[in-house]
Parts: sequence; structure tokens; C-alpha cells
Amino acid sequence: VLAQIVRLVENAQTGKLPVQRVADRVVAVFTPVVLLIAALAFGAWLLLTGDVSSALIASVAVLVVACPCAMGLATPAAILVGSSRAAEMGVLFRKGEALEALSRVDTVLLDKTGTLTLGRPALTALHSTLDDRAALRLAAALEADSEHPLARAVRAAASAQGLEIPVVQDFAALPGMGVRATLDGHTLLLGARRLMNHEGVDLGDFAARADALQAKGQTAVFLAQDQVCVAVLGISDPLKPEAAAVVQALRERGLDLALVTGDAARTAQAVADALGIKRVHADLLPQEKAPVVAAMQAQGRRVSFVGEVLNEGPALAQAYVGL
Repeated sequence: VLAQIVRLVENAQTGKLPVQRVADRVVAVFTPVVLLIAALAFGAWLLLTGDVSSALIASVAVLVVACPCAMGLATPAAILVGSSRAAEMGVLFRKGEALEALSRVDTVLLDKTGTLTLGRPALTALHSTLDDRAALRLAAALEADSEHPLARAVRAAASAQGLEIPVVQDFAALPGMGVRATLDGHTLLLGARRLMNHEGVDLGDFAARADALQAKGQTAVFLAQDQVCVAVLGISDPLKPEAAAVVQALRERGLDLALVTGDAARTAQAVADALGIKRVHADLLPQEKAPVVAAMQAQGRRVSFVGEVLNEGPALAQAYVGL
């Protein structure tokens, strides 16, 4: 990992930026012209005064004032210092062009989970028609094989209560929606509202409970057994302590900000309101985030997307600069 970090920094420092290539082309013409003028100045003063010292001073003055090497050195020196300082602060540039591109960004799209939030979600509420421990046991069994951040919260809550987690069969992860499996002959579903809608599960009273949880900024996860919704879990992921200050700093730099997340609209809006972000794009599947970036780019915006999980890959690649 360290070797890869070093290589990233070296690549960023040695690669030529577009502005540096322009400077090199200018210097390629500028330097010979300056040297020629310095030679002419030396010859003219030598003919006029016959004094080698005066002629030498005149030619050196031309070189010092024009200083043709400074233009060629300034850009690579700035890249070297900037990328080195950034590396010390934990910011790595995959290539030098990102340094220049980042300065032109006018719109920043922020993912929610793990970017604005701590990425350490915890189970904070559970409403069920079953015994709460039984509902949590089923949810943890479904999440045992899931890699989603919310799955860790469910497993941690079950572990804290000392629950024995059964092994499910026919496990399937449904990207952007949730998971499905069978246990003791029962079909189990656990996931977002869109999963329940997709599977034709009636949420009943749990819909209102989920709305209340989402209004508080919590993520609502539904549990269904044999096509009947039996529980809703509220999972909270606190905002990072520095999130509000970062959003404010970006806004003060004149950048347009928006929240882009797969979470429910109410949850996303609660987070956006807490941070002062005006625009929200929520309820998005992983593959639907890149089109949001593309739509803004079509409006002439230079968009940067900030995310931290594999799901954000397409959006990060689509953006003018991905962080």
C-alpha cells in the first residue's frame, strides 16, 4: 500500500499538466529569443563603449529581467510543492491533471454514507409485530453475508444482545434494494422501501413509522416474512464532526453543492437540512448516480463527485474530477 501511495505521488509530480505543456511551448520560443537579445545587447554595448564590462552587464541585465528559465520552472515547482503538501495531508492525486482540473470545478456532488456521515451506522430503533429479539435475529441472519455498511449495524446490535444467528439459505443481494433469503421454509426480505414495493409487500402501519424515523435522519430498513412486513428498523449514521464546516467552506468558495444518495428522500433531506445543502437527489440506485452527474455536465457545469464506496465507481468516473 505504501509503495502504491509513493507511486501515485511520483506520477502526479512527474506527469505534465496541460498548462505546463503550454509553458514549455512558450519557453521553447521565448528562451532562444531572450538569449539572442542578450547577445545583441552585448554586441551593441561593446561597439558603442568598447568596454567589455559594460557590455557584459547589459547582456546579463537582459537575461535577469527576462529570466526565461523561471517560466519553465515555476509550473513543475508548484506541482511538486502542491502534491507533496497534499500527500502530507492525506490527499493523493492519481495524475497531475487532476490538480489543474480541480481548480476549475464549480459543482460538488456529495454522497451521504461514509462521506458526510461517519460510516459507522448503529441500530437505534426497532418496531415489530414479532418479539423484538426474534425480529432482530431474523434481520441479523439475513445480513450475515451482506457487505453493506447498514448490515454491520444490524449484526453489531444482534451481537450486543448475545443472539444466536441462524444460517440462511438461498441468500441473494439485490443491489440498491436489499437482500433475500430463506430460513426454515420461510422467505425473508430485508431492505429499503423500494424492495418491498418491488416484491409487492404491503407496509401497513410500518410505512408511517418509517416516515417518522426518516424525518429524524435515520435510515428505515423493512423486514418481511412470507410477503408480510413484520418489522422496520431505524439505523442512524451520525454526521462527521467536520461535515458542516466543510460544506460551509465549499459554499464560501462559490461552489454549488448537492447531496446524491441511494437513501430515502426524507432521510436525505434531513441530512441536507442539517448541513444547509439545498439540492438533494435521493432514492437512487448505484447505476442512477452517474446520469445525475452527466445531466449537470450537459448544463455546462464542471462537476466533482465525492464518494467512498465501490457503488460510486460509475459516478466518480463520469465526473470531471472524482474524489
